[in-house]
Amino acid sequence: MPARLPAMVAAIVLSGCAATAPVARTADTQELLRLHGQAMQAHRDSSIDLLLAAEGDDYVIGSRGEVSKSTRAARKAFLGPYLAATRFSVYRDQVAPIAKVSEDGTLGWVIAQVEAKGEQKGATRTHNVEFVSAWIELYEKRDGRWMRIGNVSNFKG
Repeated sequence: MPARLPAMVAAIVLSGCAATAPVARTADTQELLRLHGQAMQAHRDSSIDLLLAAEGDDYVIGSRGEVSKSTRAARKAFLGPYLAATRFSVYRDQVAPIAKVSEDGTLGWVIAQVEAKGEQKGATRTHNVEFVSAWIELYEKRDGRWMRIGNVSNFKG
């Protein structure tokens, strides 16, 4: 009987590890969806600071057939005036966003399809803003915190 004890202990330890990994990934998945919701709220509130709260300084963007890198300061300078001039009456997920976390829990992504409607004030006039966009938000876990490190987006016709 004692010869079986190490095998039983190993089985218990391994089953415990198997049970905690999905729970941890589930919590991480929920956090990624929360961060996506925070970015959505930032657009509805026209808040550049809320939008950038979960972003690091190194960021990669795929858009309009090009890949580029951007610092946090550059994103604030580019997106800040856009958000300040735009008031969204609608900024919502058209379909439920999907989030995934890597097996090792260090990388994740959220894919979303968003509908937006609102107004943007220009120098001389206000014009309507209306679009549907799909994108993938890329995340990396740094020091126990999920950081958005990139975005690949496109707009519907």
